[in-house]
Amino acid sequence: MARISGVTIPNEKQVQISLTYVYGVGLKTSQDILKQAKVEPTVRTKDLTDDEVSRIQEIINNNLVVEGELQRIVTGNIKRLKDINAYRGLRHKQNLPSRGQRTKTNARTRRGKKTTVGGTAKKVASKT
Repeated sequence: MARISGVTIPNEKQVQISLTYVYGVGLKTSQDILKQAKVEPTVRTKDLTDDEVSRIQEIINNNLVVEGELQRIVTGNIKRLKDINAYRGLRHKQNLPSRGQRTKTNARTRRGKKTTVGGTAKKVASKT
């Protein structure tokens, strides 16, 4: 099992796909990394040599911000938006979509499970 930037990447997948398991590395970035490291993108992770893994690791360390450091940066950016009371920060505070999506319908991913409000209590039958 190869470990890159503190992440154990899957053995049975192609290197270009398994590199995307590192937070902050997408498919295009992983292809660029492999091109710089002179590694074939379609080779399986288990077939990589130690030299190739170290070249990949070195390129990621020198050129990219990934994993914990990137998550701290993103969290800090969101915290800054909240502190200055920017519109996007207010949307983050309220757990609502911050990029202009509609919320009358949809937006379930951001808002959570649907809860019915009002009209749920049974009316007591009155004697007439």
